[in-house]
Amino acid sequence: MPELISPHPVPAPHVAPGPGAPGLPAQEPGAWIALHVFYAASPRPMLVDCVRPLVARLAEEGLLAGHFFINYWLEGPHVRLRLRPASPAAAPEVRRRAEEALTAFLRSRPALYEVDSGFLKDFYNALFDIEFPGEDRGRYMGDDGRMRLRPNNSFSEEPYAPEYAKYGGPAGVELAEWHFRHSSELVVDAFRTMNLHLRTVLLGTSAQLMMVMASCFLPEEDRLADYLDGYYEFWHRAFPGTGFIGSKEYERNYAEMAPALGRRFAAVRAAIASGELERLPSFLRGWAEHCLELRNRIEELTGRGELLFPLREGPAREDTGQIRAEPADAVPTAPLTHLPSVLPRLLSPYMHMTNNRLHVTIRDEAYLSFVLGQVLRDPHVAAADA
Repeated sequence: MPELISPHPVPAPHVAPGPGAPGLPAQEPGAWIALHVFYAASPRPMLVDCVRPLVARLAEEGLLAGHFFINYWLEGPHVRLRLRPASPAAAPEVRRRAEEALTAFLRSRPALYEVDSGFLKDFYNALFDIEFPGEDRGRYMGDDGRMRLRPNNSFSEEPYAPEYAKYGGPAGVELAEWHFRHSSELVVDAFRTMNLHLRTVLLGTSAQLMMVMASCFLPEEDRLADYLDGYYEFWHRAFPGTGFIGSKEYERNYAEMAPALGRRFAAVRAAIASGELERLPSFLRGWAEHCLELRNRIEELTGRGELLFPLREGPAREDTGQIRAEPADAVPTAPLTHLPSVLPRLLSPYMHMTNNRLHVTIRDEAYLSFVLGQVLRDPHVAAADA
């Protein structure tokens, strides 16, 4: 079963001011630099030994206004590192330092596994077939009709075009980028100080971060349980007929996990509901403080009608950001001013991207959402926690 994290495993990371917050430099930041680093191994050493000192030095020297990373699989497993120079003039130096650091790391710590020689190639091609059923698959496809693979231990700069449809237009993307910096720093510090290479520790950490964020956004028990059930169902529907997302095996494992997770979930929800965040371990306390601030900012943007979502839904894949149109050229949008609709809509991608950074699989994320939803509804767990 997932292991619950120790009371004081890591201090809460420093968070830079967000959009509109005091302390930001008066000058306009430069355009985002997006580097895709193809590395067929655990990203942990790259993030801890290369990216972390890189962004720390750039920030200390006043060259960096923002940064975050995600993991992705298209054209081979890779880290998408995003860096925002503090000004347009700082961009060449930020790019030079980043390329120099990545080149040195890949030379000293190359990934030895080759995707095209193992089972992951079939796994990634299954994802490719699900997510690219139409005409847009051609630009990623090789002569053999399968997904093309980029060279291992290589990197390239790619266009960065934010996911306006997913995060609520320009104001929503700016908020997401602020949040992603915190999430990225939290995960890298956890990689540095916790035994996340152990599956039980990884799943226990993920479960508790999900508990905190979901409880901050949706404090009502019934609504939270409905959301978690729906989140599991979303992933189950997203991969039909693949066996990626389980159901029966989740139910079999539930009994073993439920008591411990139920007690922790109840403690997390009680601390957040009462405002007594000091009752949480420091790692979760810092995350809760951030998630509550994030929720407040969402509420402010929603009240001002600044979060814009498409009038009709379309694909929301991360990869489409490479060719996505600017907001003015995108599909028609409208403000969404109903906060109970906005919160779960943004909670899902926020929560998923933190799990993505932790390198938690979609299968495990679906499993955790299933179990967390069940413990909220289980009268036996509720009685044990009373």
